Amino acid sequence: MIRELIFYEQHFFDFYEQQSEKVQEKIDYVLDLIVHIERVPEKFLKHLEGTEGLYEIRVKFASDIFRIFCFFDEGKIVVVLQGFQKKSEKTPKNELLRAELLKQKYFEEK
Repeated sequence: MIRELIFYEQHFFDFYEQQSEKVQEKIDYVLDLIVHIERVPEKFLKHLEGTEGLYEIRVKFASDIFRIFCFFDEGKIVVVLQGFQKKSEKTPKNELLRAELLKQKYFEEK
């Protein structure tokens, strides 16, 4: 194992449980890549420009696109936040703001 995943609060699971079994399998596949591969391709994990260390886990299934926000803590720990289905080119501002607030809350509680 190269990285450890931590799921902050219940946000990711609320999103995950709403997805079909096939989408859940694809999400599991991408999360497994992040845990086990040293250099994760940008296709699956990308830094969000204009943010302080927020990343998006990128999942594509058929014509659907899903994003899961995360950030790193202490190098090899990936803290997974919330997910959503992306329906436009731009990341929704409300989802981005929510992720930034959750990240801030995580470090305040630490």
